[in-house]
Amino acid sequence: MSRVAKRFYRVDSLHGLDNLDKGESASLDNRWVFEISHEAANKVGGIYQVIRSKCGASVEELGDQYCLLGPYKETSVRTEVELAEFPDDSPLTVTVNNLRSQGWRVHPGRWLVDGNPQIILFDIGSVSSSLHSYKEEFFEKTKIGIPGQDLECNDAVLFGFMVSKFIEEFRAEVVNHTDARPRICAHFHEWLAGVGLVLLRLSNVDVATIFTTHATLLGRFLCAGAVDFYNNLDTFNIDEEAGRRGIYHRYCMERCSAHLAHTFTTVSEITGIEAEHLLKRKPDIITPNGLNVKKFAALHEFQNLHALSKEKINDFIRGHFYGFMDFDLEQTIYFFIAGRYEFGNKGADLYIEALARLNHYMKASGTEKTVIAFLIFPAKTNNFNIESLRGQAITKSLRDTIHDIQSKIGKRMYDICLSGRLPDSNELLTKEETVRLKRCIYAAQRKTLPPITTHNVQDDQADPVLNALRRCRLFNDPHDRVKVIFHPEFLSVTNPLFGMDYEEFVRGCHLGVFPSYYEPWGYTPAECTVMGIPSVTTNLSGFGCFMAEHIADPMSYGIYIIDRRYIGLEESVRQLAQSLYEFVQLNRRQRIIQRNRTERLSDLLDWRILGTYYRQARQHALHKVYPELALEEEGGAGRLNYPRPLSEPPSPSSSRATTPAPSEAGSEEDSIDSEAELEELGVTSTNGSVVSSR
Repeated sequence: MSRVAKRFYRVDSLHGLDNLDKGESASLDNRWVFEISHEAANKVGGIYQVIRSKCGASVEELGDQYCLLGPYKETSVRTEVELAEFPDDSPLTVTVNNLRSQGWRVHPGRWLVDGNPQIILFDIGSVSSSLHSYKEEFFEKTKIGIPGQDLECNDAVLFGFMVSKFIEEFRAEVVNHTDARPRICAHFHEWLAGVGLVLLRLSNVDVATIFTTHATLLGRFLCAGAVDFYNNLDTFNIDEEAGRRGIYHRYCMERCSAHLAHTFTTVSEITGIEAEHLLKRKPDIITPNGLNVKKFAALHEFQNLHALSKEKINDFIRGHFYGFMDFDLEQTIYFFIAGRYEFGNKGADLYIEALARLNHYMKASGTEKTVIAFLIFPAKTNNFNIESLRGQAITKSLRDTIHDIQSKIGKRMYDICLSGRLPDSNELLTKEETVRLKRCIYAAQRKTLPPITTHNVQDDQADPVLNALRRCRLFNDPHDRVKVIFHPEFLSVTNPLFGMDYEEFVRGCHLGVFPSYYEPWGYTPAECTVMGIPSVTTNLSGFGCFMAEHIADPMSYGIYIIDRRYIGLEESVRQLAQSLYEFVQLNRRQRIIQRNRTERLSDLLDWRILGTYYRQARQHALHKVYPELALEEEGGAGRLNYPRPLSEPPSPSSSRATTPAPSEAGSEEDSIDSEAELEELGVTSTNGSVVSSR
């Protein structure tokens, strides 16, 4: 048994959730929460996914006391928002009508996502004539000048003034609707929404404010410049670096928002360190990103989905590697990396180098297994590769021919058996059908190697992925145990090669590999986790740090954390290559058990659990505005306890005091390994105690 195989172990957990009353207590206390972002019902980047996935848990907790504020983008509204007026007796309706009377175009409605939350969208075009005066006022109050050619900042100013005016009007109006003193919390995401926060604070509006940065502006620029970012955080001349990149005014807007907010949060510990050095404020609370987790009724259901999705990938592989199908698909393992095309930040350089070393390890060991590694990054292309399309057409022709011949053979067998005898072999396949099969077989032969990319990439001589594959000599040679496929386009069901969306593709793979250098959170490994797919991450990603903090031995649960912070690049590549090799050594049964364990971690990423941190952030902000409000202890949210493997001391990992309470021992949840699983892993149970038998 390999070292990795021995790391599997029994898990005890409890599923404790908060009391979510759909806003009843918030309504009684006259508590309101506004969440403000440029990506509310407007898909631009990762923040859209954060806010969208959190809506269900937010509405469960706050009901109609929760409202999103965002810019009106007609193309997004058509498909994502149901525009409708709020009830007449709502203070939101009165405030919207007050702004409309001033000539503003304001659109209330419901976002068509889980929870169906209230949303108010502001058409910044209706106040564009006031842009100059708004920028003058902003400069007088903050001394931050905004260049006229920066259209994104101009939009941020218009949106910020509209949001701050709305919240100020709402604060004045809400007192007329109830005797309870209003407690309003406005949560702003990223610097693009920060102008509204700055204006509210400088106007002394009686509102608690939160500012969340998902990735610092300067951090992204510095990492894109291939600098040794984390080892030089305390040596950067911040003003000089921002000015050199032409983003000084944006940096000032972000830093101003962070310092004026009552509560400042980041999405991970690693981003908190970054913000402390670049924005000069340590986050008050870490608010990790979650997902809207939907559990299956039975544990085997997601395993069935894996098998179905894997078969679709197998069909693509048969077409892509036609003529060179000298490997067994039952012995083939699928790896993938996906995300924005940031070659260094996303760790594609490490991934390709580790694949080359894995190829050497596998050839040296003489294994019969094959690894097919996908790289999915959107890049500029001219169109699909002709060889890729031809391969799919050839295999489809062969498959259709065989299906037709199968049906005819079945009919002949039926008729012959009815006559009372068994058919001879020469009676089953006619000469004509033999010729058809031979023509298909000859058509499926070729002399050129299977392509390493599915598209014709523009300026492929300068493409970083293709250059790295060439340097490492990963050309899909028949002798290679590691094959590579660069797919420079996001997946969709209309894709003529795969015919599957991204989620279905992830379910069909065996391992997601995300050795990122700059990843404030990391939704790709998180999505793998909730789908029960093991993944590789790093201690420079928010997800990796979060898992390392809450799980005593993440590798045993299918979370492989590569060190990219405390060791050199060469050591990181070795560690990644070794982790990939150890994963390849697992047999099918062990991979199934590991997927079961990985899927159990989905509770840890559920917004109903992670929403606890957002509630703590709101309490922290409200306490600063209303000191008489005590900071409540967060109890009952429930934390899953993931202990160490049997071969190590069974002590759970330590975590922050703000983490919800741990589970109790002796849980009867289905996360307990079955006796068959324990036997497979060489673990036996004696009188209720678990011991390792080998």
